[in-house]
Amino acid sequence: MPLLYHWVGKNYRRDLDWGAGYHLNQSNPLLHEIDLGGSLWAFTRTPAGTYVLAMELVVRAKTKNPPGYRYGAYRLWGDLELSRYFRTDGQPDISELIRRLSVKAAAPVLGRSFQGHAAVRRLTPADHQALVEYARHLLLEPRARLLPEEELEARILLGDPDAVTRLITAEAPGIADDRRRYLFEQAPRRNPQHVKELRQLYGGMCQLCGWSPKSLYRRDLCEAHHVHWLSRGGHDALHNMVLICPNHHRAIHRTDAPFDWADGSFVFPRNRETVQISRHLLQAQ
Repeated sequence: MPLLYHWVGKNYRRDLDWGAGYHLNQSNPLLHEIDLGGSLWAFTRTPAGTYVLAMELVVRAKTKNPPGYRYGAYRLWGDLELSRYFRTDGQPDISELIRRLSVKAAAPVLGRSFQGHAAVRRLTPADHQALVEYARHLLLEPRARLLPEEELEARILLGDPDAVTRLITAEAPGIADDRRRYLFEQAPRRNPQHVKELRQLYGGMCQLCGWSPKSLYRRDLCEAHHVHWLSRGGHDALHNMVLICPNHHRAIHRTDAPFDWADGSFVFPRNRETVQISRHLLQAQ
């Protein structure tokens, strides 16, 4: 079952500027009725007042947020290869097409038909096909490129701010000034201390599998992972980090495994792996 979502314009622009996350939060449980591999289409309003098609999120995972999470309990994660952000500048108004769909958007101002829980609506297969055809010739949004998180973390851990700067400059066109400043200045300076704290707290053990290189080899080999990735707007803070072995760290990055707060697990393509050792509070942003 495909879905249609009204993405409030200021929220869309903020999320895109701070690192397109290819994920979506909402309070409506309808968000989790979509099938894996299904499409959530999002439209938004430009500063000029035009309604345009913003994204097709092809769903690869569904997770829950902690109770009381301000953006809602339900989260979808998009397939990074199949999901698409569309360039909104110069795009024609999509209002009439949306009004012809089965969602019954009758309010004079289109966005008023998509408020609160009603921001998410079911679509029919015919609706989906109409949006596929509409999007066929739309340009893609260049700012929706993601920083390679694995490489970013490695450069930060090496304490090489120049390497971080080069990576951001080369890979991240369109990142907001505040976000760029954070990645340039704060991340390389703050991260190493958090890693030390995690290693002390867990005795160097992997929180997922319990592997303990400190006791086996007298070396700290486990690595800090940001649950909400830095490249997608995550904070460099202890409550956003876990200590995991290199194998799990690579697996999370290579499969883009999201974290599910419902059971404290990482969601891999064919299985889930739960955090087994927990001695500090993880907190959703």
